[in-house]
Formats: sequence, C-alpha cells, structure tokens
Amino acid sequence: MRDLRAVFRRRGREQTIAAGLSILFTVVIIVVFFLDAKVNTAPPVTVIYPESWSANRTDAEIKADQVKDQKAREERAAVRQEQFKEIANSFGIEE
Repeated sequence: MRDLRAVFRRRGREQTIAAGLSILFTVVIIVVFFLDAKVNTAPPVTVIYPESWSANRTDAEIKADQVKDQKAREERAAVRQEQFKEIANSFGIEE
C-alpha cells in the first residue's frame, strides 16, 4: 500500500482523477454484468392441469373429443397464421 501511495503522490491531480474514474467505470460495468445475469433468466412457471375422464368412456366419446380438440387446434393455427400475415404485411413482405 505504501508503494501505491507513493506512486499516486508523484502523479498529478489529473492522473489521479483519471485513474479513479477508470477504476470506477470498470467496477460499475462488472457489477452491471452480474446484476443483469440474474434478471429474467428463468422461464416462468407454467402449470399444466391434466384432463380427467371417466374410465368407462366409449370409443365414440373418445373420437368426438379428438375431433373437437383437432378443430380447436386448427382454429388456433389459423388465428396465428393471420397474425403472421398481418406482421408480414406491416413489413411489406409479400406471400
């Protein structure tokens, strides 16, 4: 520490201020990197609820549920496709 103090005593005021600012900026950048690494890194928790059916369902009921679920998937896909088309049109991308 005595050597460090001796070096700073021989230097001018401007050099001491510049050295202090360079150390401060370096410390700030390192701290920001550490803090930023902890922000929004984990995916949000998603809860998935299983569907419950009676054990004595008929094949017709199962097929009806599958058709209903397939229609819902197709509707969601169509809505998503329309959203992508709107985004493409806003950027001037042709089909």
